[in-house]
Amino acid sequence: MTTDLPGPPRERVPSLLRPGARVFVAGHRGLVGSAVVRRLTADGHEVVTRGRDRLDLRDAERTAAFLRGIRPDAVVLAAARVGGIMANSTYPVQFIEDNLRIQLSVIAGAHAAGTERLLFLGSSCIYPKHAPQPIPESALLTGPLEPTNEAYALAKIAGIVQTQSYRRQYGASYISAMPTNLYGPGDSFDLETSHVLPALIRRFHEARESGAPALTLWGSGNPRREFLHVDDLAAACVLLLERYDDDAPVNVGCGDDLTIRELAAMVADVTAYQGETRWDTGKPDGTPRKLLDVSRLTSLGFAPRIPLKEGIAETYSWWLRQRAA
Repeated sequence: MTTDLPGPPRERVPSLLRPGARVFVAGHRGLVGSAVVRRLTADGHEVVTRGRDRLDLRDAERTAAFLRGIRPDAVVLAAARVGGIMANSTYPVQFIEDNLRIQLSVIAGAHAAGTERLLFLGSSCIYPKHAPQPIPESALLTGPLEPTNEAYALAKIAGIVQTQSYRRQYGASYISAMPTNLYGPGDSFDLETSHVLPALIRRFHEARESGAPALTLWGSGNPRREFLHVDDLAAACVLLLERYDDDAPVNVGCGDDLTIRELAAMVADVTAYQGETRWDTGKPDGTPRKLLDVSRLTSLGFAPRIPLKEGIAETYSWWLRQRAA
């Protein structure tokens, strides 16, 4: 199989993921994993999954035995303990320990099973709090992290180094990608653990339903964030599995950002909330800005397809259907 690279000259390169490849997606029930499963299935690959009730990925011995049994051609490591500022601040032990155990089990198990390709998914929170904007991959480990999610970020940094170590020591074709803030069908709308966008959708919806004249949100609303629909991320993941084979991590984003205030106004419009939005400046803002430099990814031909407001409306409709089911 060959894939076309964009732009002149029309070079053709072999795909690093064969047609109909058997791919194990770790974390297939989550926001990212479910989108990757949809994309791989649509592309004709054989997707293998295993639920947490049947396989605890923190258990290295059982995970290795499972991977030896299925012998996947590729692994997408999307399994992780994730959450927003409140969850990260409240449960740092679980965020660092669970993620380290999952990563160690899956990556080492994949190597022992002879897996040819592996994609480890990290997070944009790996970068220093005051990294240059847009953030290049080279900014990794050049400054202090954002304190509110330091434990999670350190675990993800360890995952990057683990994939790099398998490349250097064993020549493994393992790669890592660092997504920006994600949203879409399959997201968590639990106010204690959710990320900012689903939390905003739920809070504005409930404020409208209750007729609340005002809604108070955390922070100043001034930090800038970048958001990518999870189906666009899934397309990028498959592209990377097909075309990318290098030691350096790859940023995955859309290349544009907006303030949290602007995002809140967009969500209010989508949910038809007519009340006032207030800001509690006594609560933490987190990192002032996180916009990724995605030039490495775009050089492979990637471009997101889903505009933010359209994606928010789709996600809102999906959540309403889940509530009604």
